[in-house]
Amino acid sequence: MTEEERGFTIKDNRAFSAETGEPKTEEPREAEEEKKEEKEAAAGEAEPEAGEETQLPEINFSTFVFSLSSSAFLHFGEIPDPSSGEKKKNLPMAKQTIDILAMLEEKTRGNLSSDEEQLLKNILYDLRMRYVKETQ
Repeated sequence: MTEEERGFTIKDNRAFSAETGEPKTEEPREAEEEKKEEKEAAAGEAEPEAGEETQLPEINFSTFVFSLSSSAFLHFGEIPDPSSGEKKKNLPMAKQTIDILAMLEEKTRGNLSSDEEQLLKNILYDLRMRYVKETQ
């Protein structure tokens, strides 16, 4: 049976050569350390595996409104689509997102803090002006 069939690999980490008994050169060890560092760096850039949690912003009304406004900017073609990297305009979807924010403003009237009210009002104004500009 070969080592591959057994499912494990044996690595000689001794500081001396088994054949000659002389000290090994440091080059192979340095190369192994570089490979290890490269793997660790690549692992840091990779998406988290199943079971690992990513650091997400706190969920509150403001982050929800910012998320919807980001969606509108995506549909205006202002920011690239995360999946394709392309900027595409989709004005009907931008209008729908603006309408959702307007509905949210209406349904939450009287239940928001002054900061939340002002945030929603300002974002709606900006998105509506952008929509008018795009449709003329």
